[in-house]
Formats: sequence, structure tokens, C-alpha cells
Amino acid sequence: MFSIGDTVCYPLHGVGKIESIEEQRVLDRTAVYYVIRLANTRMTASIPVDNAEAVGLRNIISASECSELKTYYKTARPEIGDSNWNQRYRDNMEKLRKGDPHSVIDVILCLTKRNTMRTLSSGERKMLSNARSILASEIAAATGREQSEVEKSFFA
Repeated sequence: MFSIGDTVCYPLHGVGKIESIEEQRVLDRTAVYYVIRLANTRMTASIPVDNAEAVGLRNIISASECSELKTYYKTARPEIGDSNWNQRYRDNMEKLRKGDPHSVIDVILCLTKRNTMRTLSSGERKMLSNARSILASEIAAATGREQSEVEKSFFA
């Protein structure tokens, strides 16, 4: 269970801070929700406490894990993915839904490699941009650095 003030990662949305834990009534059903302020978009998300694990809500990585991720990023061999863009998009979206930083890196590597071979579709370009932003926001939160600085140094 998370507490108010915890910094968490919400797959497909990035890093956020739990602002409150409150009871809400939705469709004649009352449940307890985490209210999270997302860092990149300044939006809030309400996630049922009972559903938090299922949607992949987790603590952000530690500062020491960031250097391991950098090594993984530099040494992992990118998979090109399925030649059918639609299947590749679904596969990559599933990896992003997991929320695991290694899976996010796999998506970044796949799309970056694919982009060197041919132009990405607009959906894949947006997915690449979002994946980079989500990973960079988590590393920035874990290390106390600015996200723009992380993007420049991590993906260089």
C-alpha cells in the first residue's frame, strides 16, 4: 500500500505523487482511490486501491538502479519486432503497459532501430516519444535531476 506523498510510476503515464487517498463513489459503488498528480502532464489520476497492482502502479526505481538501466540500454540488442506494424504496435504497447523499466527500454530500442531502417508511422513516433519521456521522468525522479538533462545524457 502506498501513502500520501509517495512518488510512484503509473505505466503509460509516468511518474506522479500520491496527493490523497480518498473514498469516492462511482456508478453506485464506493471505493478507496489513490489520487495521483502526474508530473509530466499536471493531470490527476484516480486509481482504486484494490486495482493498483493490476494496473501496474509501483514505487519508482532507486538511484542505484538507474546506472544498471543505463548499462542495459547501452548493451541490450534491439529486436526489430514483427514486420506487421499493427502487431508490432500491439506488442510494444503491451510492454509499456507492464511498466517495467527494462520493457520500456526494449520498446525504445526497437523503435529507434526501426527508425534507422525506415520512417516510423505517426503512432510509433508518438509511442517512442512517450516511452522516452516516461523512462526519463522516472530516472529524473529517482536521481533528483531535471528530466531534460536525463534525456540528453541517458539517450546519448
